[in-house]
Amino acid sequence: MSMRSSLVVAVLGLSVSSVAVAQTSNRGFVDIASYLTSEADITAWYTLRSNLTQNFDDICGDTFCEGDYSNIQSLRFRCSVNQRSGNIGQCVWVFAASNEEVNYFTGAITVETQSFTCPIAVAPGTSVSAFLSALSGPSPLYATVPGTGQTVYDNLIGCL
Repeated sequence: MSMRSSLVVAVLGLSVSSVAVAQTSNRGFVDIASYLTSEADITAWYTLRSNLTQNFDDICGDTFCEGDYSNIQSLRFRCSVNQRSGNIGQCVWVFAASNEEVNYFTGAITVETQSFTCPIAVAPGTSVSAFLSALSGPSPLYATVPGTGQTVYDNLIGCL
């Protein structure tokens, strides 16, 4: 094969590879924040995250934040979305906590840390719009996730 033929084959190979990558990326999953385009949906997503954090903070001391970890903090609630179908792939809520002890004799502080990744059940085929609609309002922690019969709170019970 001549050098010119090799160059043409290489260029064609890159073009075909680029098309394959572009087609594949249009079918993959992305973070929901990257998927949303309308102002209303973007606002609904960030309001949902804010309300979940507030709902958790309101109940933490009476529920999950008793025992070894009394300072559990919400780090992030994230969901993936299939770019082609607009359906939710998975949602997780990540938390962190610590327990600190002061040594009476030395003043040294020992710290034990813990993180929790809590999957939130989402029924296959749940659209972003159905998900955002079901969890809208001031108390999404207690809202039923579409198609699951479970609230977000229910999903935290076995995790935290």
